[in-house]
Amino acid sequence: MNEVKEALRNIEQHYKLFLQQQFTFIGALQRTRENAHDMIRPVASISQVQSYMDHHCNNSTDRRILNMFLNICNDLSKLCHKLETVHSGNNITNSILERCKLLLSHSNDLSAIRAKYPHDVVNHLSCHEAKNHYGGVVSLIPIVLDCMKEWVTHTEKLPRHTLYNAN
Repeated sequence: MNEVKEALRNIEQHYKLFLQQQFTFIGALQRTRENAHDMIRPVASISQVQSYMDHHCNNSTDRRILNMFLNICNDLSKLCHKLETVHSGNNITNSILERCKLLLSHSNDLSAIRAKYPHDVVNHLSCHEAKNHYGGVVSLIPIVLDCMKEWVTHTEKLPRHTLYNAN
């Protein structure tokens, strides 16, 4: 369990660095959407961000910040799978893990999700951007991090004999 908590802390540190560069991320998405001639639909999935980076990214700064987002999503996905091996699960923890896996699915439509208080990532966007283009993609990481913290909290409340070591 300590290994899980450490991995979660590391991901949170990477996310804090990413969060400091949210405007760079939004700018990169804007430019790559323009290059893709894809200005109508919102950025709605991880695979869409991946496609923008792979096929429509023209500068290293944009590539770096899009890659940073994708790496954090990948780290969260790996941790999600690790959580399954650490604990056999009950209804609550299994439900939390399923939600994380669904959110982190590369084809999942994120356009309708929004991070809520205390996360202010959506508040940093203009009203138009938040409602129409980027609200879901900037909300993904804080929502999944909250779910994983909730998983840890529920798992720590369980009797010790229900936990087993992933090693």
